[in-house]
Amino acid sequence: MPRPTTRASPKLRSVAATDRRIRVPADLRRLQEVRAFVRTCALEASAPHTSVEDLVHAVDEAATNIIVHGYAGRKGWLDVAVSPEPGQLVVTLQDEAPVFDPTAVPQPDMTVPPDQRRPGGMGIHLIRLATDGFAHGPRPGGGNILTLKRTLDPRAKEDR
Repeated sequence: MPRPTTRASPKLRSVAATDRRIRVPADLRRLQEVRAFVRTCALEASAPHTSVEDLVHAVDEAATNIIVHGYAGRKGWLDVAVSPEPGQLVVTLQDEAPVFDPTAVPQPDMTVPPDQRRPGGMGIHLIRLATDGFAHGPRPGGGNILTLKRTLDPRAKEDR
């Protein structure tokens, strides 16, 4: 099944020295800190509520996947950087987990009723819904760079 092309993928970006960033251990107990960091950065960039919540949700899903599936119980770290750019916010997540490209994961079969789905498996779909695009690349030295972009337009994506 071909991948949908409804959204242009943003270019992969490396973290600039001027970006606000946080590095936390790869531990689910640190996700609250990551969410608070992204929310604070987005609010400081005067992002509208819809953009803030979408971005926080997308980062939470991505970070959870990195910790649970990427590190799979091994020790590691997660670096999160937030950069305001004209008309959008860009969040870059870096890790040293085994390389995994979430952009290559196919869309889920939405004809399957929720009560008949296996638990989990919707995180990447939710990232797609909450962002205006995301890109993946291997991190030099090992690991992953995941870049998420969210417009500052307060309208829902369906209305843009």
